[in-house]
Amino acid sequence: MHAIEKLLAKKAGKTSVKTGEIINCEIDMAGINDLYLQTIRSFFEMGGTKVYDPSKVIMFLDHYAPASTITQATNQKQFREFCWDQGIDLLMDIDQGVCHQVLADKGLAYPGEIVVITDSHTTTHGAFGAFGTGVGATDLAIILATGKLWFRVPEIIKINFEGKLHKGVYAKDAILHAIGTLGADYAVYKAVEFGGSMLEQLSISERMALCNMSTEMGAKASYIQPDAITMAFLEERVTRAYEIYHTDADFHYADEVSFDVSALKPQLAAPSSVDNVYDVSQFIGRHIDQAYLGSCTGGRAEDIGIAAHILHGKKVASRTRFVIVPASKGVLLEAMEKGYVKTLIEAGATFVTPGCAACLGTHEGMIASGETCITTTNRNFPGRMGDTKAEIFLGSPAAVAAAALMGEIVDPTLYM
Repeated sequence: MHAIEKLLAKKAGKTSVKTGEIINCEIDMAGINDLYLQTIRSFFEMGGTKVYDPSKVIMFLDHYAPASTITQATNQKQFREFCWDQGIDLLMDIDQGVCHQVLADKGLAYPGEIVVITDSHTTTHGAFGAFGTGVGATDLAIILATGKLWFRVPEIIKINFEGKLHKGVYAKDAILHAIGTLGADYAVYKAVEFGGSMLEQLSISERMALCNMSTEMGAKASYIQPDAITMAFLEERVTRAYEIYHTDADFHYADEVSFDVSALKPQLAAPSSVDNVYDVSQFIGRHIDQAYLGSCTGGRAEDIGIAAHILHGKKVASRTRFVIVPASKGVLLEAMEKGYVKTLIEAGATFVTPGCAACLGTHEGMIASGETCITTTNRNFPGRMGDTKAEIFLGSPAAVAAAALMGEIVDPTLYM
């Protein structure tokens, strides 16, 4: 069996599982974000009165942080009251940041865990050897009531990235290249394991970006086998016991593909699809109205540090805005301690509250009709970050920061 299958079997109380089998699993952590008040409504509509295990429920007020409308404020009020009434201590209020980064910061993402959140990018937690997946309000309400949820055991595919990335090329470039080659529907309801020698040079931050973007090829979950890099990160944060699973040597993947990244150039996903991917050279000189660095994909301290390096002692281009959204309070504090925030503010960047911000197209950095934005986020379909007539390019933190500096798309490797 694959490590993922062993994990699912353990949580289902079985000795083994096979592809396509329907199983009912115990959930280690169930998360609800502030887009999904319907989760609480559904819980009560199902006859729920008391959450099955409050210690395994976490609430994130991250998408509307802070509330910008009366409706958002009212919804958040109801979320808080639900937590207080149910004895849910893990209330991550508007100061905490994006759910996936908060879990990592607080040591709540770890190997062998099943984490289910009302957010499609819960695949991020495969970076820790966990089974992370997103669900809708009704499924999450079932977890609140029972502590369990059913899954169909997914097919498992493996994507290998071999070779060493050049300076100025990042995990975001590698995964965009893979999505552009394989297509946005390549991994629908499949689990994706990432492997290959490239991973040896990737930090946890970069691995999180890789696993996060697996959603954009349709993945149900992602997985990176825990190694020394994983363990070093976990040892500083995780206090509970956990189990690491390993894939049997004779396991057969549903598909396996490999990419040589040793000659990979910086990549951009052009409007208006994540799999519309080209080398950055195709768009050199394209004017940028807004550069945006943030989200659960590209808003970590490492990403902000890349931007600070590129813009140190310089200024954001006069006709370009640079919006930076730290992924969490922890990220913001680290960026402050390392001097990144001061450097970037002096350069003309605008920092906003840790959270999802403009990534979901509702506040804090929206773009207007006819504007072009380059961003470290994960989706670029029309209307994702504002007006449907705006255009969005997806790229690495370096590509975004270099564009902010020059006011146009450039090759970021020239600015490292």
